[in-house]
Amino acid sequence: MSQQLILVLNCGSSSLKGAVLDNASGDVLLSCLGEKLGLPDAYITFKFNGEKNKVQLSSNPNHTGAVEALMEELKKHGFDSSIAAIGHRVVSGGETYSESILIDEAVIAGIEKCIPLAPLHNPANLLGIRAAQEIFKGLPNVAVFDTAFHQTMPEHAYMYAVPQELYKQHGLRRYGFHGTSYRYVADEAARFLGKDKNSLRMVIAHLGNGASISAIAEGVSKDTSMGLTPLEGLVMGTRSGDIDPAVFGFLADNAGLSVSEATDLLNKKSGLLGLSGLSSDCRAIEEGALEGHPGAKLALEVFVYRLAKYVGSMAVAAGGLDVLAFTGGIGENSDIIRSKVLDYVSFLGFTEDKEANTKARFGNAGVITTADSKAIAVVIPTNEELMIAQDTARLSGL
Repeated sequence: MSQQLILVLNCGSSSLKGAVLDNASGDVLLSCLGEKLGLPDAYITFKFNGEKNKVQLSSNPNHTGAVEALMEELKKHGFDSSIAAIGHRVVSGGETYSESILIDEAVIAGIEKCIPLAPLHNPANLLGIRAAQEIFKGLPNVAVFDTAFHQTMPEHAYMYAVPQELYKQHGLRRYGFHGTSYRYVADEAARFLGKDKNSLRMVIAHLGNGASISAIAEGVSKDTSMGLTPLEGLVMGTRSGDIDPAVFGFLADNAGLSVSEATDLLNKKSGLLGLSGLSSDCRAIEEGALEGHPGAKLALEVFVYRLAKYVGSMAVAAGGLDVLAFTGGIGENSDIIRSKVLDYVSFLGFTEDKEANTKARFGNAGVITTADSKAIAVVIPTNEELMIAQDTARLSGL
């Protein structure tokens, strides 16, 4: 084990995900999940050597309390003195940050300025940063931004067709998310296939409860489906994805919903959940569809159809399509969805290898198209924690 361990933190408004990685090997030595933070019954669960340990945070049920409990767990396993730096997932860096950066007060102020672009996420990310600075005094902290990778998008891809004053004064534009995952998968797909990333025209689908898709050419992001917020684009677990913006007026006039209520509905009660009336979990949707549940069947077909349409549009952004990569919880494990998508986009040169597609699950990377396919489809498990840890080590001089 290396004496230089990296702690990776990903804070939500009421949650904290953490992982300790060995800087030399990239192995995860310990992970944790803090939940219900801010409530009296907050707790954090640690996983070490396959065993879980749940700790109540009754005395300090917030992000600082969760990080304090994490420090105690690190001490228990003798890791505390080996933590060399802390990497933080930060959702939005706006146009200010196009790459990861060492955190100082100026960076914190920059993240605060981006709060209007990610009002639910950036404040929580800042809580994690402050907690880490307090508990792990003197250690370097690094911010790794979801939006940074997409700062290479051309103007015609990121601008909305609205008065430009809204962009100039308020930053109203498309930013995209999941950038850390795309950066990792683009590199790993090229390595796995034995090809030069800069010569590949790739479309990568990051599919999970939150889902997006991106076009990558010459090694950089050319376009992506999420926009100002993560609501735009694909159908997701509880998010509607693309929808007529006049829906807000329609819901106000006909359902009596305010803007905030309509926004909440589109973010938390729509997507697979809203269409199926069954679940936001893709596994439950697939099972329901196989059993003939009408809502589940509809949700599955809408999800796949919208995704396939976006594959075509992202091929335009990439200037063609050499590689289609699937990643994320759904992308890595759902051979059903991958098969349906490949069927839709077969005209782009894809021929599914059904046996290979079935095998490429549960962390197994693999090419899922036949050898004579004109384009390659591949499954690449993502590893955002490793990407954050690598950036953190590099910027910390480790």
